[in-house]
Amino acid sequence: MFAARIRAEGGTDRSPWGDFWFQPVSARGMTGQRVNADNALRLSAVYACVRVLAETMATLPFVLYRNKANGGKERVTDHWLYRLLAKQPNRWQNAFEWREMMQAHLALRGNAFCEMSINGRGEITELLPLHPDRVKIEMLNGTDWRYRIKNVDGSERTLPPGMVFKLTGLSSNGLLGLSPIDLAREAIGLGLSAQEFGARFFANDARPLGGWIEFPGRFKTTQDRMSFAESWQAAQGGNNRGKTAVLQDGMKFHEIGLTNRDSQFIELRQAQVADIARFWRVPPHMIGDLTRSTNSNVEHHGAEFAIYTMTPWGERWEAAIETQLLTDEDDLEVEFDFNGLLRGDHAARAAFYTQAINAGWLTRNEVRLEENRDPL
Repeated sequence: MFAARIRAEGGTDRSPWGDFWFQPVSARGMTGQRVNADNALRLSAVYACVRVLAETMATLPFVLYRNKANGGKERVTDHWLYRLLAKQPNRWQNAFEWREMMQAHLALRGNAFCEMSINGRGEITELLPLHPDRVKIEMLNGTDWRYRIKNVDGSERTLPPGMVFKLTGLSSNGLLGLSPIDLAREAIGLGLSAQEFGARFFANDARPLGGWIEFPGRFKTTQDRMSFAESWQAAQGGNNRGKTAVLQDGMKFHEIGLTNRDSQFIELRQAQVADIARFWRVPPHMIGDLTRSTNSNVEHHGAEFAIYTMTPWGERWEAAIETQLLTDEDDLEVEFDFNGLLRGDHAARAAFYTQAINAGWLTRNEVRLEENRDPL
């Protein structure tokens, strides 16, 4: 009884054999839920938002180029930075996996870190991921700082800023990004509470079809009534839910439809999807909420996602790479190509290309290259 009460209040099992004491430290929200970057992923809306951002960022083509005198751009593919970010950043991850993980760290914790491995020529040969929860910034004075890294074995080491590649989200001090999970704690906690309530409701409720039992007689004793209730729970609750009920002694089962309380529960879960999508500026239809989506506005929402959601993330990546991994002597610029995200359907692209060719600012071969076809 005591253990059950603790689980109900804390949301996890705090008994000596439970897992509460082995979970990451996190703050408790007003709902009583302890929300952190790991258990927030149990909520499908959070997982979907993070996955959309991480996978989209990982699929954008990485372009390294040098500006030409005539204003054009010359793509560079034989530089160590291109091999690092477009092929393999470290010995166990390819470029897609690394970028997906880094963007997920950004979306969940507001920061992403990598330790640089540099050879004798000053080239960065590897970017070794550092878990944001194990990285602390220690201020040495008003303008200087260093990183304190907690290793897996519990030991600590320090790294200077020049040895760490850092991506930062929205920040209040210019050094560390704000954690979206901390800011969305109440919304995520409400969603987790509703999710757990629904799971308990359907796992333990004893309504095979949703209803109540009418008994024309009386139970002889309170014990008889409790025995019947227990047998009903055993026969119709938990894994037996939905099985055919057998009644006797004139008992009748009355089905109950969807109540106002049930309707409000469903509306709450739908509202939480839109609320959480709002934190990451992800269109609801991209995380499975098609309530307000139509065939005519989905493409428009997709363009808004590319422009207003992914473009700022791309700018953060580009600025961090240029300022931390390149020098002024390199005379190079980086770019993530968003053309693939902004493409319309076949009819829209055909009309666009036709207009561009007729106007003279695109050639047929340039259009064929855009469509991944060989030049004529």
